[in-house]
Amino acid sequence: MSTRLQVLLEESELKEIRRVARRRGMTVSEWVRAALRDGRRSEPGTAARTKLDVVRAASDHAFPVTDIERMLEEIESGYRGPA
Repeated sequence: MSTRLQVLLEESELKEIRRVARRRGMTVSEWVRAALRDGRRSEPGTAARTKLDVVRAASDHAFPVTDIERMLEEIESGYRGPA
């Protein structure tokens, strides 16, 4: 089902949109729908929000940590190879 959307534009804006749409071989309606689709795609979806929620929850440090000196020593030992 389609729904009509009414948007109020300044005459200069509408003139520019008509020019761009004509240049692309589109009607103004086609151009507006494409622009809205592109705008929606650039917004983070629910999946991105869910991922961010998980990352934020993990920032409560509910995972094992150690002091920085020990961590650096473990990293260095990886570069040196087996002892």
